[in-house]
Amino acid sequence: MKVNWKTVLKKILLVLPIVLIFGTGTFLLYLFGNFGMFPLYVTRVVPIVGIALALALCVICAVTLNRKQKRVLWGVFSCVLLCCAVYVGFGAYEDSIPTVDDRQLLLWEYQPFQKENKLVTLNAESTLKFDNPWAVRVDGATALYPIYAAFAQAVYPEGEYPHYQGSVQCGGTIDAYERLVKGETDVIFVAAPSAAQQEMAKNTGKEFHYTPIGKEAFVFFVNSKNPVASLTVEQIRGIYSGEIKNWKDVGGKRQSIRPFQRAENSGSQSALQRLMEGLPLLEPEKRDRIAGMGGIITEVASYRNHSNAIGFSFRFYSTEMVKNGDIRLLALNGVEPTRETIRDGSYPIASEFYAVTVSDIGGPAPQESNPKLAAFLDWILSAQGQEIIEKTGYVALQ
Repeated sequence: MKVNWKTVLKKILLVLPIVLIFGTGTFLLYLFGNFGMFPLYVTRVVPIVGIALALALCVICAVTLNRKQKRVLWGVFSCVLLCCAVYVGFGAYEDSIPTVDDRQLLLWEYQPFQKENKLVTLNAESTLKFDNPWAVRVDGATALYPIYAAFAQAVYPEGEYPHYQGSVQCGGTIDAYERLVKGETDVIFVAAPSAAQQEMAKNTGKEFHYTPIGKEAFVFFVNSKNPVASLTVEQIRGIYSGEIKNWKDVGGKRQSIRPFQRAENSGSQSALQRLMEGLPLLEPEKRDRIAGMGGIITEVASYRNHSNAIGFSFRFYSTEMVKNGDIRLLALNGVEPTRETIRDGSYPIASEFYAVTVSDIGGPAPQESNPKLAAFLDWILSAQGQEIIEKTGYVALQ
């Protein structure tokens, strides 16, 4: 078939504004997706649909096709749209499943001195007061932020303390340990470090000093419709080592177990590794995430509450920060994780959490040369500091 190129050019010029408008729209949607404004599956599929439609419009409008060729073209285009629809539908289903991940805590709700924040307060005026907001720089785990933010609100001068910068930060366990080693903060509030974090300190000529300040339980949870209510510690090890793969083997339904994990060196992942006592862990489930400037990175997937899922965290986060009736905490060795069983030691995985400082290897703890840091740690161990820990929902040392 002879093509009239003059006619082709006219048709291209007619359709070009439509293609440019649509292309610009899809590019903007993709750009917004890179900043987390849309789920990953939307971010991926929008450019695909945009490009496919733009090409289809160009071909259909610019070239004179016979009926058979048009049917083939529309058939291909319909298949592309169908695949995209299936992809979007599956993504929407996945996105609708409740998640549990302390990285999603709304930290601003716990910022010191914020109006109507969620921090607990003392029954009386604090016996320790700083007149300088930089007297002691603090950081720590997300799940412990409500505690040390309340410490700051009781002791520090009133002011602005955004969680992402300044003297009262919440970078999460991984960043907090790194900042402590680099000397960018004075004390962090965290669970015990992983072997890798201890090695990081050693390789830089540093060592950690631990001040226990409270107790917490390491807990496991499942979908509330899962009939399994209790596991033994050995069964947990079997699940996370891959030896136990089906819920029927531990008294549940005949369905495979989907064990979620956390990022390496996070407080809860380090707790799991200690629980495993050297047993190798299964490879964690991964997911893709949009990074800055359009890149896609792979990270450990957050817990998704599938009917066959099992996940873990610390008790306070899973019961207080996440008011999620869709999950149920498991008893371990027949003991429920409550404040009473943590206090009396009957729950099998209860441990202390710490105020951690750092010094040169063999050197004195920094609180020995920093009077304000020493006074702060002493106050945390006093009745008032322990009152904040208890009121927040954790378990005080005494």
